[in-house]
Amino acid sequence: METSLNIQMTEKKANSITKTIQEFGKNLFGFVRGKVKSTEDAQDILQEVWFQLSNQPNISDLDNVSAWLYEVARNKIIDKSRKKTSLALEGFVSVSDEGEFNFKEILLLDDSSNPELAFFKELFWKELQKALDELPENQKEVFILNEIEELTLQQIAVQKGENIKTIISRKGYAVKHLRNKLNYLYKELNN
Repeated sequence: METSLNIQMTEKKANSITKTIQEFGKNLFGFVRGKVKSTEDAQDILQEVWFQLSNQPNISDLDNVSAWLYEVARNKIIDKSRKKTSLALEGFVSVSDEGEFNFKEILLLDDSSNPELAFFKELFWKELQKALDELPENQKEVFILNEIEELTLQQIAVQKGENIKTIISRKGYAVKHLRNKLNYLYKELNN
């Protein structure tokens, strides 16, 4: 009797998945295809969406199946983009012996002919801004003056009327914080 119940539940779930694919498949494919480079990529992503749907214990428990499908599709598109961006970045960004990437190189990257690189650079700038906003104002200012406005640490010390060792210390704290905050981004894109 238990086996009969399991078979009925499996058939019900299969029918529910089939109905969902028939109802949303064409529009969802169009949505995905408009966001990726090839039909093959769109098909792969859609297959992953359907697989994830099949792993749902009870499809009828989803509040809004359509919203759920589009959210999963968006996430799969982002995942695929990150994987491709990771491969594209390997030749552009170097990593130190300690496993930390050099963020100054990213600031200077030419992304004019590489959409994946442009996406990564935009994401990096947003994350850099967030991390900078977490710093004390004096550390943030020294970092920006040195790395972005390209003043030497000595020039900053003179401009601020501060001891050079104080400026060096502020820059060191800022760099350490930023590397800690942004290193995950590099690691995430390489996974």
